[in-house]
Parts: sequence; C-alpha cells; structure tokens
Amino acid sequence: MTSPDRFVVSVLDDYQGVAADCADWASLGPDVDVRFHRQHIDSDNRLVDALKGSHVIVAMRERTPLRAHVLDRLDDLRLVVTTGMRNESIDHVPGLPICGTRGLVSPTVELTWALLLAARRRLIAESAALRGGHWQTAVGDGLEGTTLGVLGLGGIGARVAKIAKAFGMTVLAWSQHLTAERAEEIGVAKAESLGHLFANAAIVSIHLRLSDRTRGLVSIAELDQLGPDGLLVNTSRAQIVDQDDLVEALRAGRLGGAALDVYDQEPLPRNHPILAVPRTTLTPHLGYVTRQNYELFFSDVVEDIVAFRAGNPIRLIADNS
Repeated sequence: MTSPDRFVVSVLDDYQGVAADCADWASLGPDVDVRFHRQHIDSDNRLVDALKGSHVIVAMRERTPLRAHVLDRLDDLRLVVTTGMRNESIDHVPGLPICGTRGLVSPTVELTWALLLAARRRLIAESAALRGGHWQTAVGDGLEGTTLGVLGLGGIGARVAKIAKAFGMTVLAWSQHLTAERAEEIGVAKAESLGHLFANAAIVSIHLRLSDRTRGLVSIAELDQLGPDGLLVNTSRAQIVDQDDLVEALRAGRLGGAALDVYDQEPLPRNHPILAVPRTTLTPHLGYVTRQNYELFFSDVVEDIVAFRAGNPIRLIADNS
C-alpha cells in the first residue's frame, strides 16, 4: 500500500538492472519512491496491478505499450516520461503530459556496422566453430567495391552511408521523400525507386521511422531483388519489412541473409519463426543500448520529473495523431 504522502515513480523494462546507477534518482527528493521493474509485463491487467499508485511512469522506448485503456485505469498517474522524443507505443490521453529525453545517434550506427560486418564475415559461426575445435570453416565476404543500399537518409542513415564510403563501398539511398539535394549533401547516389535500390545493392540497411507509409514497405518483391547473395540489415523497426515474407525468403534461400536487431514481438518468444531460419545474425534490440545512452536517457528523465513537479514541464511531446 502506497503512503498518500509518497510520490511514486515506476521505471519499466529495466532489463539489465542498471537504471538505478545511471542517474541521480535521490535528487528527486526524500518523498519519492522509485520502483524499477526488470521483467517485461505483457498483460494489461498485470501492468495495471504493477503500476497502481504510480504518479510517473518511465518507459524505455517502445518496450511496453502504454495504451489509453491501460492509462485510464491508473487513477494516480500524472506524468509519462519516455526515453527519446518519439514513442509510437504510448497513447496521448487528454490531461496526461508525456515528456521525452535526448538520445545518442551513434549507438545505433555502431550496432548497424557490427551486425553487418559480423554477417558478412561469418563471425558468429566462426567463433562457435573455433570453440568447437575447428579452424577456418567458412569464407566471408568483403565490402570494398560492393554497393550498400541505405533505406532512409536521416541522422542514422547518413552516418551509416559515410562509414560505407570509408570501406570503399558505393552507396545508393532511397526513401519516399529523399531529394537529390539531400543525397548530394551526404555524397551518395539517389536510387530511382525502392526496386532500383534493392536490385542494385549487395546489402540493404534500413533506417526509416515506422509509420503508415513505411509499414510493410519491404516485401518479397524487394527481397527477391536483393537475392540469394544479398544481405538485409534492420536496426530500425521490424514492421517495415513484411515478416512472413522475410522468413519465407530466408527459409527458401531467396535471400542470402539477414542481420536483425528488431522484431515484431519483443522480447522475442522462444518459438518465433525467425529463430528457426538459416543465415541470420540476431541481437536483442541493442541499437540504443549503451551505458552512455542510458546515462543520458535517465539523467534527462530525472530532469523531466523535477521540472514537472516544479510546474514547468520540459521536453513535452506533442500529440501528432
């Protein structure tokens, strides 16, 4: 039972148990109880039970959806804070402010290249083989002289493209609103169409926001154009790619491989089809997971709560629905 004179902050999805060490939560004041929830809660009723009495909910990106029918059942709730400045999994409820935080671009750029290089050079399989007593069991593929297709040339995509050029790659970029001027500014070629990008790249890396325009944008037609030697890298959002098509393309050998950090169900269930198909390099949505980013996220969370309690909320997220 929460004491009526206590102010309760609930931090969701603290998977690694590190949120408490990433910010000065004590600076919130002696009347504040901060509760860290390490386990993901995927039931609405259990989520409501866990959050009863909370005045603030802190959400880590899109790990736990906070829908209106859940938020409306939390009578004491006064503020939601999400890491980052966008969270499509949180509904805007009248009278309930949502604040965001700053975040680093570099961790996702770095992980994109870690996945891409691991897949091309067969690092996971070679590491396992070495531990099993084998030496040089496969031949990897290099990057120099190949073409990288970048799907989305925003902050992350642009940095991924620039690194590709340092590897001696040619870069093609495409998105629905990409201009020739933006492509020229980054120093890459603008693909004529989505199909042109997939047909002419050895590797395609996705860096788009998920929206009604991009949901299911990549289907079997594009995966077939990338082909049995091609690699798809996705550190953005799983739903940009038709997941059934992706599984089928990998299972049938129509796509050479996939390096994935994002999934249509997270945490990924043990029986998810993507775990059973070949030629995959998989990580558990680590794109933004670095200590430096967490420290920025949670220090901003504390600032947001302090500002809200002082009557001057900061980093408010507008309802763009």
